[in-house]
Amino acid sequence: MSEAYLNGAFVPMTEARVSVMDRGFIFGDGVYEVIPSYGGYFLRLEQHLDRLDASLAAIRLDNPLARDEWRSVLRRLVGAPPAPDQSVYLQVTRGAPASRDHLCPADVAPTVFACASPIKPRRPEIATEGVACITRPDIRWLHCEIKSTSLIAAVMMRREAEDASALETIMHRDGVVTEGAVSNVLMVASNTIMTPPNSHLLLPGITRELTLLLAEEHGIRYLEEPVPLETLRNADEIWLSSSTREVLPVTRLDGAPVGDGRPGPLWQHMDRLYQAHKEKVRNGDV
Repeated sequence: MSEAYLNGAFVPMTEARVSVMDRGFIFGDGVYEVIPSYGGYFLRLEQHLDRLDASLAAIRLDNPLARDEWRSVLRRLVGAPPAPDQSVYLQVTRGAPASRDHLCPADVAPTVFACASPIKPRRPEIATEGVACITRPDIRWLHCEIKSTSLIAAVMMRREAEDASALETIMHRDGVVTEGAVSNVLMVASNTIMTPPNSHLLLPGITRELTLLLAEEHGIRYLEEPVPLETLRNADEIWLSSSTREVLPVTRLDGAPVGDGRPGPLWQHMDRLYQAHKEKVRNGDV
């Protein structure tokens, strides 16, 4: 994280500054993306930039950079291949007007920020022990498909998980599973992957989508349909998916074992497929 991109310039990270009147700071009025790269090659870059476009359109903010400009910025931040495994964080806010007002003047330029940081390798014991999760009611607003910087609910949910010695909180609304605080949720029953369909109640996950594509390519049955909380509790396997954590096996839910309490066979198969896909990305073959 030695260098950052901020409003058209590359600057040392220690010198990057934004106004205290920035609407991202005052209102959480902005959107963001996190994009992994392996060996200097991005994983599903276009899909991430498509989602950025969708989030910006949803909050009625024009994309400040053309697609080629984004590619150029992100390429400089991660470096040319071969490069270490990294993730790029990018954020666009509605900018910094002269005064605080819920309604922003039309002539305010957006704030654009991006930086890269190393991707932490997965701890080896996750493949044999999995991770623990808790469940909680989904207290968020009704536009969770927007990757908004307003993340206080996710912060609260992650803190609840930490307090319960768990990695993640899986949320549910009226008894139906939505997603994790910082992840999508998939489950396995009768050798079939099930995951809630995309809607305004959850973020359309890029890693979730890739997982389903890999399942389709390799003849693994999957369903995108509402998942009742009781169905999740009785699942043979539960998985979490996110851009930097990939696909993780959940082996304890609210203190009870999931399946036999170990990462399941279908997760092990999917993990092999996912890691093989990553190697193709790292070699520039995807």
